[in-house]
Amino acid sequence: MADSLFDKLEAEAFRRGLAKKSKEAQTWFRNKARGVDVNMNTMIKDSRLVKKSRPRVGDMFMYHYDPKHRKTLPYYDAFPLTIMVQQAPGGFYGLNLHYLPLRQRAIFLDRLTEIANNQKYDETTRLKLNYGLLKQAGKYKYFKPCFKHYLTSQIDSDIMKVEASEWDIAIFLPTERFQGASKSQVWKDSKGKY
Repeated sequence: MADSLFDKLEAEAFRRGLAKKSKEAQTWFRNKARGVDVNMNTMIKDSRLVKKSRPRVGDMFMYHYDPKHRKTLPYYDAFPLTIMVQQAPGGFYGLNLHYLPLRQRAIFLDRLTEIANNQKYDETTRLKLNYGLLKQAGKYKYFKPCFKHYLTSQIDSDIMKVEASEWDIAIFLPTERFQGASKSQVWKDSKGKY
């Protein structure tokens, strides 16, 4: 298998002397990601992603998605980057970060990591989320356009967990695959919701 995209970006950031989780590293990843060409079929097989048969609340995932009601939706993301919030009928509720522009993704993820179960940023790290918490706290206002109901029957790939150590890279990768509208239109609509 080819080298991991996550490994390549981390190695380049390290060579530049950027500390993990720093604002400088975040800015660098955001700027670098603009020029990265990401193939979805290759991305889903990246060696740094972990296949999960049972997704866990508070973890981040990537997968191919074909909505049941795609014909009536104004638009949808066919390759969500989702943080699972809670179980739901037929699937789960999740925060698809692709519905936010890059800067707001970073701000939102920073706020969410404040409620992580630990600060190790390893396979044990997850976010302690539920809908009530997101709805009640003003600092989580960015959740509104991101909160989606995903049916497991409509996921047509493996569900791949993004480890917490990779979150800062994953949020900036251009992996959104909006159908029915451009990402600029989706992001404009999202701004109206928060």
